[in-house]
Amino acid sequence: MSTETEAVEAPEPSYLAAHRGWKSWAFSVDHKRIAIMYLVATTLFMIAGGVMAGLVRIELFTAAGDLLDADQYNRAFTLHGSIMVFLVIIPAAPAVLGNFVLPLMLGARDVAFPKLNLTSFHVYMLGASMLLMAMVLGSFDTGWTFYTPYSSTTVGPVAWALTGVFILGFSSILTGLNFIVTIHKMRPPGMTWMRLPLMLWSMYATSAVQILATPVLAITVLLLIVERSIGIGIFDPTLGGDPILFQHFFWFYSHPAVYIMILPAFGIVSEMVAVHSQRSIFGYKGIAGSSLAIAIVGSLVWGHHMFTSGQSIYSSVLFSFLTFFIAVPTAIKVFSWVATMYKGRIQFTPPMMYVFSFLALFMIGGLTGVVLGALSIDVHLHDTYYVVAHFHYVMMGGAILTYIGGLHHWWPKMFGRMYPMRLANITSALVFISFNLTFLPMFVVGSRGMPRRYYEYIASFESLNQIATVGAICLGTSLFVTLGYLIYGAFRGEIASENPWNARSLEWQTASPPIEHNFHYQPTVSSTPYDYDGAEAEEEQKVAEASK
Repeated sequence: MSTETEAVEAPEPSYLAAHRGWKSWAFSVDHKRIAIMYLVATTLFMIAGGVMAGLVRIELFTAAGDLLDADQYNRAFTLHGSIMVFLVIIPAAPAVLGNFVLPLMLGARDVAFPKLNLTSFHVYMLGASMLLMAMVLGSFDTGWTFYTPYSSTTVGPVAWALTGVFILGFSSILTGLNFIVTIHKMRPPGMTWMRLPLMLWSMYATSAVQILATPVLAITVLLLIVERSIGIGIFDPTLGGDPILFQHFFWFYSHPAVYIMILPAFGIVSEMVAVHSQRSIFGYKGIAGSSLAIAIVGSLVWGHHMFTSGQSIYSSVLFSFLTFFIAVPTAIKVFSWVATMYKGRIQFTPPMMYVFSFLALFMIGGLTGVVLGALSIDVHLHDTYYVVAHFHYVMMGGAILTYIGGLHHWWPKMFGRMYPMRLANITSALVFISFNLTFLPMFVVGSRGMPRRYYEYIASFESLNQIATVGAICLGTSLFVTLGYLIYGAFRGEIASENPWNARSLEWQTASPPIEHNFHYQPTVSSTPYDYDGAEAEEEQKVAEASK
């Protein structure tokens, strides 16, 4: 009898311990396990892309091309860009953090289509394998943009790489479809649209862009594969094609893809600012609405990548105006985050340190984007290292570092253990310093005319490039330390409580790590996920009543 009682009262195992064996992971439909598999895959790809970046920076340490020749250098930056964009930045935040927390934030057992979610991961791995196969079996140096006519005529396994990108697009579409249906159909009782966590608003906007924009990329690379294979003139001018058409198609997808990368970061920041300031979010409707506005307007500004391509001056003026205009919803978010922190009980935790880094770095990236949106200035800065610096301040300083901050925020929930907090704070500061040491000099050399994608350059740029290379080495070292203590925390860290940050959203009401089906019962929502002020007032009222 006692044995039966103990069995009934035994705690239910977490999703990590519910099943054993590699098959239980590879074929699991549990959104949390799928998120962990995405985490492992994107981390490995990030390391590979980082190694390629390191080779590029070491080559640029001196003005003479004394480490890599021209072809090797072109291959290195092509591999860096292709891996980081298609295998890391685009999928990382939605596939890892989105997959893990979205059902938990909704109080749901899983996403709407669990098997489709697993299919998305397998399709992602298939596409990544095709892209990596092109890198291993041969070499291609088209750049990550695959600009024609070079990509349609150059020798190499370009078709393999394009096929990999084509397949990766299906993974992105399936994930976006799954998230939209889940948010629409699986919200718990009481969770109206105005009580939806801002992370989910960002994921909703991201998913919409994934579904609408990604097919354009799929069609573009498919046309390029057909041109290479059959010789039909689509983009190659020697066959009667138009290379400018490729640029329109490519950037019609790729600029919205910038917001696929950055919109999840906005949601992550909104969650971390409210939780680690212990204050109700300021301007909830403004932040939610601006996510949708960014998704819409961001799909209309692709032409600002083509100011020097010979397009109509009237088109360029329109695209320049839209580029300036998109700064408005972004500024609404930044103002709301700063206002939320005002008079908040700010906790200097590692996630909050990454919030501070994001605000500084993204503001630099955003303001330099406005500079590049000006027609008269972009003509001079186009294809210089100024563009490289701007892109990395937005993509790495905005998207990647915020994603890492989000991992710090939800790591206790994912693995049920804490990482070394003091080491994490120190390392986050080192990441911020080394990042600026790497990319600030690029603004200077770019404004002085140093073109990007050159493996040799004039000697007057050497000292600033050496500073950037030293910064890149420090940045890589800091990120490896970050990876090390996160892995240590996952296996050997201090046991985490269910809600170590005193957060209000539903994912923090589950066990750490969560059980396989997330909740024993369907929760009911009666307030916003940022009701710190209301909860605080309620506590003060209880204390006052008790004192009477």
